[in-house]
Amino acid sequence: MKRKFSLFLAALFVALFFAAGCGGAATQSGTNGGASQMTPEERADAVLAQMTLSEKIGQMVMIGVHGTKLDDDSRFMLAEYAVGGVILFDRNLETAEGVRRFTKELQAARHGEPPLFIAIDEEGGPVARMRDILPPPPAQAEIGESGDPKMARAWAKKTAQSLRGFGINLNFAPVADVGDSPRCYSGDAETTAAFVREAVQGYGEGNILCTLKHFPGLGKGEADTHLDTVVVDAEKETLEAEDLVPFRALISQGDPNRFFVMVSHITYTALDENRPASFSPAIMTRLLREELGWQGIIVTDDLAMGAADVCPFQERGVRAVEGGADLVLICHEYAHQQDIYNGLLLAAQNGKIPESRIDESVRRILRAKMTLAESK
Repeated sequence: MKRKFSLFLAALFVALFFAAGCGGAATQSGTNGGASQMTPEERADAVLAQMTLSEKIGQMVMIGVHGTKLDDDSRFMLAEYAVGGVILFDRNLETAEGVRRFTKELQAARHGEPPLFIAIDEEGGPVARMRDILPPPPAQAEIGESGDPKMARAWAKKTAQSLRGFGINLNFAPVADVGDSPRCYSGDAETTAAFVREAVQGYGEGNILCTLKHFPGLGKGEADTHLDTVVVDAEKETLEAEDLVPFRALISQGDPNRFFVMVSHITYTALDENRPASFSPAIMTRLLREELGWQGIIVTDDLAMGAADVCPFQERGVRAVEGGADLVLICHEYAHQQDIYNGLLLAAQNGKIPESRIDESVRRILRAKMTLAESK
């Protein structure tokens, strides 16, 4: 069995998360001494120092589970693989009380370890979950047509508050793609940036994390990455002038502990002609990290999607992390999730991925969780 965290640090982390991140402010005064006055970064570093390699790998994997309550399979996945997050789908969401109970069960199953990211896709319009429980926001295109970016902020805050009430702390929205899809605010890059900026502010005011997606932009894709390979042949100058504008604007101004950047599975030939963005060092490390300066979490789109089907599952997580991802998303089949985890663990154990590189990602993940815990 994996070595447990020190009792003090584990109790500190869980207490902070549940006291502040799920309904109240963390206590910063009293007799708690220096621990309560540590910054999120300092607390993250303290927890990281106590983690085993297998626990670190678990933090880098987000899975989907089946059913509306914990069963033997989902409990095993949480305990055995120490996963860092769970994404919910309609298969998990039947009643309001059931969702609240389920998210509490999920967090409780992580007893003594860093709390879970509990995520959902609640973009609005055509992409929304639990419609019978939570009326969805308007489609982003409808909000964009209003001409008022503050409307994006208001809807994001309202959505965040609703999701938080269900125990959900991460939304895979807003869509920062530039295009004429109902999922996009606008086909104009600067307009999209203005609406996305306000949406991120709204999620912050609602005290959940959000996600810019799908870097470096799905707007020029002409097929569905869920099904098959998608290639975009636009020149880099075109991508710079259009698709990258919203991402660059938010990355230059936003708090890297408050939102993620999700990377698509599209192949952009001007940036990397041989690999999807989600496996590409040229896109995730050189462009997103080094050129744009992003210091927060990079998450992949679902690694079971058709456009990611370029290698066995045991290799997909490894390629994503080698490319620059911090968190890999694998949504549906437990066997695939196990392959992703085991592939990453083996790569770390044999030195293919240095533990120092693993630490970089886990530190970002823990900092985001600590920042979430401090939300009031």
